[in-house]
Amino acid sequence: MGEAITIEELKKEAERAYQSKDYLSAAQSFKAAADGYTHLGEHLLAAEMQNNASVAYLQADQPENALESALDTDQVFAEAGDQRRQALALGNQAAAYEALNQLEAAAQAYQKSSDLLKETGDQELRPAVMQSLSAVQLRLGQQMDALVTMQAGLEAVEKPNLKQKLVKKILRSPFSYFNRLT
Repeated sequence: MGEAITIEELKKEAERAYQSKDYLSAAQSFKAAADGYTHLGEHLLAAEMQNNASVAYLQADQPENALESALDTDQVFAEAGDQRRQALALGNQAAAYEALNQLEAAAQAYQKSSDLLKETGDQELRPAVMQSLSAVQLRLGQQMDALVTMQAGLEAVEKPNLKQKLVKKILRSPFSYFNRLT
């Protein structure tokens, strides 16, 4: 007779699968852990596992499942007052929308995520979200918005790396040209 696997074991199994790049197994184990946490009434932990499943599904090239996993988890975190995890959930939704080529929805979710990260003072994740938003804006044909978004994202970086410094310098060029014209 087999032993019942615990939620914690499911979570560890999912993490091992993810580290081994077995993303589909990871997603399925994260979903099973989420179901277990939901059954126990641990809605924050369930939402976290749903978001982990979303990331794994994206890696497994299953954006529909990724979106389904992440949808509405931002509301769970919002109700708990956890703005950082709410922002991460919105970022996961945005990435899934982007993978599904639903660019307007992706841009909206990235913007909401960025706004929340700004409110929390997160200088680590916000630039990455802003870069993703900028890339979506470019795909939507919104070149000036994309430039402004990228520049705003990089301005928030306290200690930019070499690549970020170079991009900041390049981005200053068009703006300094426009400033000379006015």
